[in-house]
Amino acid sequence: KMAGSSTPWIGSAYLFLQSTCKTIALPSLYESSQKKPYVFKALKLALADSTGSMNGVDMLKVHCSHLHLIVQLKFCKQENCRRFLQSYREGALQKSLQSHLQLCLATTTVPLKVELKAGSEHLDKMLKDEDHCLECIYREKPDRLPDEEITELEECLKSLMLHQSTNNNVARKDCSSLKSPSWPYSPQGRSLPTQLTFIFQGQQFDNRTITPDDHQKFAKSVSKKWKQVGRSLQKSCRALRDPAIDNLALEYDREGLYEQAYQLLLRFIQSEGKKATIARLIAALEENGLVSLAEELLGLHSSEDCS
Repeated sequence: KMAGSSTPWIGSAYLFLQSTCKTIALPSLYESSQKKPYVFKALKLALADSTGSMNGVDMLKVHCSHLHLIVQLKFCKQENCRRFLQSYREGALQKSLQSHLQLCLATTTVPLKVELKAGSEHLDKMLKDEDHCLECIYREKPDRLPDEEITELEECLKSLMLHQSTNNNVARKDCSSLKSPSWPYSPQGRSLPTQLTFIFQGQQFDNRTITPDDHQKFAKSVSKKWKQVGRSLQKSCRALRDPAIDNLALEYDREGLYEQAYQLLLRFIQSEGKKATIARLIAALEENGLVSLAEELLGLHSSEDCS
């Protein structure tokens, strides 16, 4: 509570986000029905990191301008707002957002430019004066309840995290109103209980689940070696054991190598669920000399695009 006030401490601010990478447009990603849940998840987790709680700050609405993703924030406790401002001032929020966007979108680094405003006040210019920032945020009372879309995304995220360890179909059903992806994939993020890391070429990577982008890149590039990769995967995947791979080759022979490889990985994902991780696929690629494809899936080839 502010001095002399008997009402709960409530304030509002706008967080402006802009990608400085020419190949990544945050507004376009958020406007995509397939990518929106993943962008929202990254925002939610980063804001939770900044306050130390999933409920430390609320998102009321996400606006899309030509260059910016603009998030309207609501703070219900002064201490939460202080933690947020400290995280923002020290650059921790920006780094957390970059990390979560990279994980949730399964892409290369997402360099960001961030700005914080409360009404007409540009808070970036006064961050050293935390009390003044708090006063500006406190003066700006939220003018809305959470947007209906935000409420749906919140429920979707809760459902995905709740059902991650049981049944992917339940999560997809809960997200149907958002027109989210119909593929049998699970969103990535360090909040998932099965999240681990693995080492590739001396670097540590998040052991996320396989994404639609991974799936397509694999099918496009693995070529004739798809059977060899399948036999590496079958060692730990009952659904790919003989004669499954030969049957896929015969069934999709007319469609060609892309479709055969696509169906192989689809079988792996459908049968393994949350255990269909990128680490297992990378290991199978390494075993068959497909290091270049492994590097591509981990974003090691396109990092110069975002320099």
